[in-house]
Amino acid sequence: MTTQTSPVSADYAATLLRLTSGGLFLAHGLLKVKVFTVAGTVGFFESLGLPGVLAYLTIAAEIGGGLALIAGVAVRLVSLALIPVLLGATWVHAGNGWLFSAEGGGWEFPLFWAAAQIAIAILGAGTFALRIPALSRALGQFA
Repeated sequence: MTTQTSPVSADYAATLLRLTSGGLFLAHGLLKVKVFTVAGTVGFFESLGLPGVLAYLTIAAEIGGGLALIAGVAVRLVSLALIPVLLGATWVHAGNGWLFSAEGGGWEFPLFWAAAQIAIAILGAGTFALRIPALSRALGQFA
């Protein structure tokens, strides 16, 4: 027996994936601001040998990208832009082992999350997305 996913159910699935991923990005960005503090996040990045400016860019990407995903704005482009952030997180956590429950967090969650961004880029915004005509014209299928 073969079943096919209807366009309507695929749109709802894309929406669920977009909203949950956007919420997680927003939470991770705000965690860096409210709990770890911006200065603490910069210090952590520098302790890894990374330039401190990457901490600011990561925070902006997570908060801005999370809000854009939640709103459904430029979803394909935003999800692709967030993949390097997640691959960086995978690199940071690689030495801690596979499971994210390991001390310091493992690498399976950020890598899975990067794959989820690829799925979002393929699926698009789904339903209940904010459509901005000028952005749609400028970005085409990536809006």
